[in-house]
Amino acid sequence: MLKTIDRGLRWSTGLMAAMALFAIMWLTLVDVTGRKFFSNSVPGSLEITEILMVIVIFGALPMVSWRGEHVVFDSLDHLIPDWLRGIQARVVHLICAVTFGFLGRLMLMRAERFAEYGDTTVHLQLSIAPVAWLMAGLLVLTGLVHLLFVFVKAPVPEHHHLPAADRTAP
Repeated sequence: MLKTIDRGLRWSTGLMAAMALFAIMWLTLVDVTGRKFFSNSVPGSLEITEILMVIVIFGALPMVSWRGEHVVFDSLDHLIPDWLRGIQARVVHLICAVTFGFLGRLMLMRAERFAEYGDTTVHLQLSIAPVAWLMAGLLVLTGLVHLLFVFVKAPVPEHHHLPAADRTAP
Protein backbone atom coordinates (compact mmCIF):
# COMPACT_ATOMS: atom_id res chain seq x y z
CA MET A 1 0.00 0.00 0.00
CA LEU A 2 2.77 2.45 0.93
CA LYS A 3 4.60 1.86 -2.37
CA THR A 4 1.40 2.60 -4.27
CA ILE A 5 0.91 5.85 -2.37
CA ASP A 6 4.57 6.75 -2.93
CA ARG A 7 4.24 6.14 -6.66
CA GLY A 8 0.96 8.07 -6.80
CA LEU A 9 2.41 11.09 -5.01
CA ARG A 10 5.53 11.03 -7.16
CA TRP A 11 3.52 10.91 -10.39
CA SER A 12 1.00 13.53 -9.30
CA THR A 13 2.31 16.19 -6.96
CA GLY A 14 5.99 15.49 -7.62
CA LEU A 15 5.61 15.65 -11.38
CA MET A 16 3.39 18.73 -11.12
CA ALA A 17 5.99 20.55 -9.01
CA ALA A 18 8.81 19.48 -11.32
CA MET A 19 6.96 20.63 -14.44
CA ALA A 20 6.15 23.99 -12.82
CA LEU A 21 9.80 24.48 -11.88
CA PHE A 22 10.84 23.57 -15.43
CA ALA A 23 8.32 26.09 -16.79
CA ILE A 24 9.71 28.80 -14.49
CA MET A 25 13.18 28.06 -15.82
CA TRP A 26 12.10 28.44 -19.45
CA LEU A 27 9.92 31.47 -18.75
CA THR A 28 12.85 33.19 -17.04
CA LEU A 29 15.18 32.33 -19.92
CA VAL A 30 12.78 33.66 -22.54
CA ASP A 31 11.93 36.74 -20.47
CA VAL A 32 15.57 37.71 -19.82
CA THR A 33 16.59 36.98 -23.41
CA GLY A 34 13.69 39.07 -24.70
CA ARG A 35 14.58 41.94 -22.39
CA LYS A 36 18.31 41.80 -23.17
CA PHE A 37 18.24 41.37 -26.95
CA PHE A 38 14.81 42.61 -28.04
CA SER A 39 14.01 45.21 -25.35
CA ASN A 40 10.74 43.42 -24.75
CA SER A 41 9.86 41.07 -21.91
CA VAL A 42 7.15 38.42 -21.70
CA PRO A 43 3.86 40.14 -20.76
CA GLY A 44 2.68 39.00 -17.33
CA SER A 45 5.81 36.94 -16.66
CA LEU A 46 5.83 37.98 -13.01
CA GLU A 47 2.23 36.80 -12.52
CA ILE A 48 2.89 33.52 -14.30
CA THR A 49 6.04 32.97 -12.22
CA GLU A 50 4.09 33.65 -9.01
CA ILE A 51 1.43 31.10 -9.93
CA LEU A 52 4.06 28.54 -10.92
CA MET A 53 5.90 29.12 -7.63
CA VAL A 54 2.68 28.34 -5.76
CA ILE A 55 2.49 25.07 -7.68
CA VAL A 56 6.14 24.24 -6.92
CA ILE A 57 5.86 24.99 -3.19
CA PHE A 58 2.45 23.52 -2.45
CA GLY A 59 2.96 20.63 -4.86
CA ALA A 60 6.12 19.65 -3.02
CA LEU A 61 4.50 19.71 0.44
CA PRO A 62 2.90 16.22 0.25
CA MET A 63 6.14 14.70 -1.08
CA VAL A 64 8.26 16.38 1.60
CA SER A 65 5.87 15.11 4.27
CA TRP A 66 5.73 11.63 2.75
CA ARG A 67 9.50 11.29 2.59
CA GLY A 68 10.16 12.94 5.94
CA GLU A 69 12.43 15.54 4.38
CA HIS A 70 11.43 18.40 6.66
CA VAL A 71 13.91 20.47 8.57
CA VAL A 72 14.33 18.47 11.76
CA PHE A 73 15.69 19.48 15.14
CA ASP A 74 17.21 16.25 16.42
CA SER A 75 19.86 17.46 18.86
CA LEU A 76 17.99 16.00 21.83
CA ASP A 77 16.91 12.72 20.18
CA HIS A 78 19.66 10.74 21.89
CA LEU A 79 18.09 11.67 25.26
CA ILE A 80 14.66 10.27 24.36
CA PRO A 81 14.11 6.55 25.01
CA ASP A 82 13.23 4.43 21.97
CA TRP A 83 9.74 3.59 23.27
CA LEU A 84 8.94 7.31 23.56
CA ARG A 85 10.17 8.18 20.04
CA GLY A 86 7.32 6.28 18.41
CA ILE A 87 4.76 8.07 20.54
CA GLN A 88 6.47 11.40 19.89
CA ALA A 89 6.42 10.80 16.12
CA ARG A 90 2.70 9.94 16.15
CA VAL A 91 1.84 13.02 18.23
CA VAL A 92 3.87 15.24 15.89
CA HIS A 93 2.14 13.72 12.85
CA LEU A 94 -1.25 14.27 14.48
CA ILE A 95 -0.44 17.92 15.19
CA CYS A 96 0.78 18.35 11.60
CA ALA A 97 -2.34 16.66 10.20
CA VAL A 98 -4.64 18.95 12.19
CA THR A 99 -2.59 22.02 11.26
CA PHE A 100 -2.49 21.25 7.53
CA GLY A 101 -6.19 20.37 7.56
CA PHE A 102 -7.00 23.67 9.28
CA LEU A 103 -4.85 25.63 6.83
CA GLY A 104 -6.53 23.79 3.94
CA ARG A 105 -9.95 24.76 5.29
CA LEU A 106 -8.88 28.42 5.62
CA MET A 107 -7.51 28.40 2.08
CA LEU A 108 -10.74 26.83 0.80
CA MET A 109 -12.74 29.62 2.41
CA ARG A 110 -10.38 32.18 0.85
CA ALA A 111 -10.72 30.52 -2.57
CA GLU A 112 -14.50 30.68 -2.33
CA ARG A 113 -14.24 34.39 -1.52
CA PHE A 114 -11.90 34.93 -4.49
CA ALA A 115 -14.43 33.18 -6.74
CA GLU A 116 -17.36 35.13 -5.31
CA TYR A 117 -15.65 38.48 -5.82
CA GLY A 118 -14.16 37.50 -9.18
CA ASP A 119 -10.62 38.37 -8.10
CA THR A 120 -8.05 38.23 -10.90
CA THR A 121 -4.40 38.99 -11.42
CA VAL A 122 -3.62 42.58 -12.37
CA HIS A 123 -1.97 42.24 -15.77
CA LEU A 124 -3.26 39.01 -17.35
CA GLN A 125 -6.64 39.01 -15.59
CA LEU A 126 -6.28 35.34 -14.61
CA SER A 127 -8.71 34.11 -11.97
CA ILE A 128 -7.08 33.62 -8.57
CA ALA A 129 -9.69 31.19 -7.23
CA PRO A 130 -8.42 28.05 -9.06
CA VAL A 131 -4.92 28.64 -7.71
CA ALA A 132 -6.30 29.00 -4.17
CA TRP A 133 -8.39 25.82 -4.62
CA LEU A 134 -5.26 23.97 -5.72
CA MET A 135 -3.42 25.28 -2.66
CA ALA A 136 -6.28 24.14 -0.41
CA GLY A 137 -6.34 20.68 -1.98
CA LEU A 138 -2.60 20.21 -1.63
CA LEU A 139 -2.69 21.38 2.00
CA VAL A 140 -5.45 18.86 2.77
CA LEU A 141 -3.50 16.13 0.94
CA THR A 142 -0.45 16.94 3.05
CA GLY A 143 -2.62 16.71 6.16
CA LEU A 144 -3.87 13.30 5.03
CA VAL A 145 -0.29 12.10 4.60
CA HIS A 146 0.46 13.10 8.19
CA LEU A 147 -2.80 11.52 9.37
CA LEU A 148 -1.80 8.24 7.73
CA PHE A 149 1.48 8.33 9.65
CA VAL A 150 -0.42 8.58 12.93
CA PHE A 151 -1.59 5.01 12.28
CA VAL A 152 1.16 3.59 10.04
CA LYS A 153 4.88 3.88 10.75
CA ALA A 154 6.40 6.46 8.41
CA PRO A 155 9.16 5.23 6.10
CA VAL A 156 12.56 6.44 7.32
CA PRO A 157 14.55 8.35 4.69
CA GLU A 158 17.88 6.74 3.76
CA HIS A 159 19.93 9.69 4.99
CA HIS A 160 18.52 9.19 8.51
CA HIS A 161 20.37 5.87 8.75
CA LEU A 162 23.79 7.47 8.26
CA PRO A 163 25.96 8.36 11.24
CA ALA A 164 26.00 12.08 12.03
CA ALA A 165 29.59 12.45 10.73
CA ASP A 166 28.62 11.01 7.32
CA ARG A 167 25.53 13.22 7.01
CA THR A 168 27.56 16.42 7.28
CA ALA A 169 30.26 15.43 4.81
CA PRO A 170 29.69 16.56 1.19
